[in-house]
Amino acid sequence: MKKFIALLRGINVSGQKKIKMSELKSLLEKAGFQDVITYIQSGNVIFSSNEKSGEKLVKKISSEIKRRFGFDVQVIILTLKEIEYTLKNNPFIKREKESERLYVTFLSNIPSKENLQKLNSIDYSPEEYKVDRNLIYLYLLNGAGKAKLNNNLFENKLKVDGTTRNWKTVKTLSELIAT
Repeated sequence: MKKFIALLRGINVSGQKKIKMSELKSLLEKAGFQDVITYIQSGNVIFSSNEKSGEKLVKKISSEIKRRFGFDVQVIILTLKEIEYTLKNNPFIKREKESERLYVTFLSNIPSKENLQKLNSIDYSPEEYKVDRNLIYLYLLNGAGKAKLNNNLFENKLKVDGTTRNWKTVKTLSELIAT
């Protein structure tokens, strides 16, 4: 059995795509996942599975949610190794920025160079970002609420799915998957 993190995009936001975490946990357990733990209401799930393919896990979780709740949800799967990489390589931590202003956008795929150039052609100051493979590290001076650098912008410019978590959540998910 291997442990994974599933990040669900856009659930329980502004009354949209409501899923109670207790129902999500039960759904995933019935689907055969083990050691299921949910963390806060924004769709963070730690679980164990014999399945090794992230793609197959995405399809299974997405289809179970669609079947049970009647709507599509983007799912991104992370391993312990990937979340550890995320923690170790945040360039804004190295510069000692304030952690409550740090976020990470997890992308479903590595964006193309052409699409990265489109993103890089615009100045988003005072917000800062750094793309590292399929991660976008963010420093949002005024918080995420009205940030220009958000999921919709990244998905439109980079042509990949993504979901963002604050730094505290990333650290907590790392701790939960490591236990």
